[in-house]
Amino acid sequence: MASNPANLWVLLGLGLAGIFLFTKKFKKVLREDFGAFILKLQLLPPPQPAPPKAPHPLTGLTFAVSDLFEIEGYVTGFGHPDWAKTHEAASQTSVVVSTLVEGGATCVGKTVVDELAYSITGENKHYGTPTNPVEPARVPGGSSSGAAVAVAANLVDFSLGVDTVGGVRVPAGFCGIIGFRPSYGAISKIGVIPVSASLDTVGWFAKDPNILRRVGHVLLQSAFGGQRSPRQIIMADDCFQSLKVPVERISQVVVKSTEKHFGRQLLKHEILDVYLNAKVPSLKEFRNKKKNGEVKTSSIRLLANVMQLLHRYEFRSNHEEWINTVKPILEPNFSAQMNEIMDLSDAEIELCKSIREEMGSAINSLLKDDGILVVPTTAHLPPKLGGKEILSEEYQSSSFGLLSIASLSGFRSLYQ
Repeated sequence: MASNPANLWVLLGLGLAGIFLFTKKFKKVLREDFGAFILKLQLLPPPQPAPPKAPHPLTGLTFAVSDLFEIEGYVTGFGHPDWAKTHEAASQTSVVVSTLVEGGATCVGKTVVDELAYSITGENKHYGTPTNPVEPARVPGGSSSGAAVAVAANLVDFSLGVDTVGGVRVPAGFCGIIGFRPSYGAISKIGVIPVSASLDTVGWFAKDPNILRRVGHVLLQSAFGGQRSPRQIIMADDCFQSLKVPVERISQVVVKSTEKHFGRQLLKHEILDVYLNAKVPSLKEFRNKKKNGEVKTSSIRLLANVMQLLHRYEFRSNHEEWINTVKPILEPNFSAQMNEIMDLSDAEIELCKSIREEMGSAINSLLKDDGILVVPTTAHLPPKLGGKEILSEEYQSSSFGLLSIASLSGFRSLYQ
């Protein structure tokens, strides 16, 4: 299963912001914290153990958490002031935050998330949009925008976010840092506000790969052992062809890096659309339901639709009562999606769940025990602040298609 931390297959995504440099001037007064934090606080680790015991593994590191993680004595805001107004302070700290503090790290604050942690833009009209340190004129990506910005701006050593449909992967790519989405179920979500139960995964950001690794050893409770090399590295060629930027420059990063570290013989190529059509049979039924006389839709575009439907359905199931009772002011696009999901039948939801199960088996079969699948994080460069591009059907379909591969399969994902 994809949630088994003993296996090493991963999906590796390349963030375009980390490869392309932006040089346009942008006139904006930057806040000292780049607008990343919604609340400053301090959770100190316990005293160091006496010798000869080893010091805590995360000693000396600072971290921040997205405003979905509960911290005792503080209200969790969930990206909306009405949520904060209608909820009490947390009675206990989330398991993952407590684990990191016990491991020697110091928590220094909570960071901004999208409204109800729902979008992938990183924009928040209530608390302000954190400034992307790589390119201030463009969105930082969401939902865990503030957590990514805090790391990219060197305000903390690492940070926590929640990845549902790209909440860690997208801001990592847009802000030019490293983001990690573990296998589904590998890390406790106790004390974390749910977004979409079958897709939510606690993830983390860092600039330094060594820090990313140290945090992983603590959260995944894995021993520090010898490095295991992959047996195969698979490039999803059709995913790279979907990019809206020159493909050659991106793909060469993978080819040269693979040859340098592992040798040319490990690199293989796959047309993922063809593979998934054969290995995810329920996609055929889903495609038939969506037919409207247009040209055949690729399996990856269909997966985007499946993931979005599950995301919206489960979000509504979790929070419909609160929305109907409080009647918060929400983004128009968000409200439209919530209304749209009301027409979804139980049979359609079950079909989406079947596709999710088949995706896990399909990717597991492709990567075996020690494989890496390389896909772009998103198809686009970070959109401009306030732009409408990110709401277009083309942007949503191409971006969520790539993001759905990890979300629906449940596999651990490293995005850089």
